[in-house]
Order: sequence, then C-alpha cells, then structure tokens
Amino acid sequence: MKKRDVLKSNELFNKVINDGERVYNKYFIICYLPKENLKNNYGIAVGKKVGNAVIRNKIKRQVRNILDNNIKLFPNFHNYIIICKRDVLNLTFQEMNFKLISLLKLLGDANEK
Repeated sequence: MKKRDVLKSNELFNKVINDGERVYNKYFIICYLPKENLKNNYGIAVGKKVGNAVIRNKIKRQVRNILDNNIKLFPNFHNYIIICKRDVLNLTFQEMNFKLISLLKLLGDANEK
C-alpha cells in the first residue's frame, strides 16, 4: 500500500466509520464509503485492547501485506477502514490471510448487489 493511498485525516476516518457500510467476521470489520476520486484509500485500525504497541504494529504490517497482495479484490471508488478485533491475536499469518481475503470477497459480492 502506497503512502498516497492511506487515509490519515481523523475527520475522514471517523466519517467512514460512522456513515459507511460494514462487512465483518469474527476477526475483522471493513467499513467502506463511496467517493468520487478514481483511487481507493485505506486505513487500518487496531485498538489498544489488542495488545501493546509492538503487537499492534505487527498486525498492521501483516494486514498491509495482505492488502498489497490482494488489492484487486477491492471495488473501486471507495474509502476503506479495516478494523482488527482482539481475536486476530489467535491467528497465524496464513489464517489471517484467509479470513481477510474471504471478507474481501464478501465485500465484493455486497457491492455488486
């Protein structure tokens, strides 16, 4: 994920979370909100209840890696926030990859309707 594709504004972050639609499973919540630009923007949120800073940053790095490898699964013209739940600590990287990709495919099906 390139730096230009990251949602950094607290205002936009909160708007996507509060006003956007959601798809979720036991490990992740993906909030998304349509926009007019051609490119997608992404944000990753890991709460303090998940672990200390080292653990949270590790999870964010892993999620960024999964997003980079599967960027084509995201429908275009949206802002996305991926929220990681506490249960993500129990997953290996391969399991996390599978769970997030299955949620992304569900997201694609939800946008086609």
